[in-house]
Amino acid sequence: MNIFQVLLIQPLTNGLILFYNLLGGNLGLAIIGFSLVLRFILNPLTKPYMESMKKMKELQPQLSKLQKKYSNDKQALVKAQADFYKEKGVNPGSGCLPYLLQIAILIALFNVFTKVLAGDMNVLNGLLYPALKFQENVALNTVFLGWNLSVPDTITIPGIPFKLPGIIIILAAVVQLFSSKMMSPLNKIDQKVAQKTKSQADDIQASMQSSMTYMFPIMTLIFGLSFPAGLALYWLLFSIFQIFQQYQSGGWGGLTPWLSKIGLIKSESENGKRSK
Repeated sequence: MNIFQVLLIQPLTNGLILFYNLLGGNLGLAIIGFSLVLRFILNPLTKPYMESMKKMKELQPQLSKLQKKYSNDKQALVKAQADFYKEKGVNPGSGCLPYLLQIAILIALFNVFTKVLAGDMNVLNGLLYPALKFQENVALNTVFLGWNLSVPDTITIPGIPFKLPGIIIILAAVVQLFSSKMMSPLNKIDQKVAQKTKSQADDIQASMQSSMTYMFPIMTLIFGLSFPAGLALYWLLFSIFQIFQQYQSGGWGGLTPWLSKIGLIKSESENGKRSK
C-alpha cells in the first residue's frame, strides 16, 4: 500500500464498513451516517475557507473600485490590492490549504466508494482491519429504497438510444447548482467593471465566475451516468451539508435573487426601501 492509501483510503473504507455493520447491513444508511460524521469532522477544515470567502465577498465592492481605478496599470493594481488586504487584515490564501486537504479527502472517498461498491470482497477485505473483515461467500447488501447503489443511477426510455440521469443524480446536480450559486457574489460589480475596463483579466474573471456556477452541476450529470449510485448519493449529501455550511457562513449569497423572485425571501433592496 502507498502512503495515500494507508493514511486516507484505508481508514475511510473501514469507517464506512463500521457504519454498515452498526446500521444492520444497510449500505444506504451507512453512507448517510458516515457522511454526517465525516462532514462534522471536516468542519474545522472547511470553516476557514468559508470565512475567507465571506470576507472576500464583503470586500468585493471596494476591490472592484481598485480594479477600475488601476485598470491600465497592472503593477499599481497588485500593490494597491496587497495594501488593501493588509489594511483590512485579510489573507486571500488563508483558506487554500484546508480546501486542498478537503479535496484530497474527496479523492480518497471516490476510491473508497468505487472499491466498496465494486463487489470484489477480496479487494475490500484487503483494505479492512482484522475486526471488520468479511467472511468468505458474504456479499454486501447494496440495495437501498429500491436503488442498487453499486450500479449507476440511470433511466432507460424506449426509443432513446442513450441512458438518462436518475433521481439521485438529478437531485445531486440541482443541489450542486444551488451551492455554486450561493458561492457567487451577490452583486454584479465584477461584470460592470469588466465592461468598463480594458483589462482582459477582468473579462476572464467575470466569465469564469459565471461558467463555474453551471460547470459543476453539468459535470455531476455527465459523470453520474458512469459512477455507482452510492457515490452519487454521497455527493448529494455532501452538497446539502455544504449549503447549510455556506448559509451559516454568508447567508444565501448569489441565490438571493432567485429566492426573492419566487417570494421565499425578501431582497436587500426591498428591505432597504421599507427601512426608509
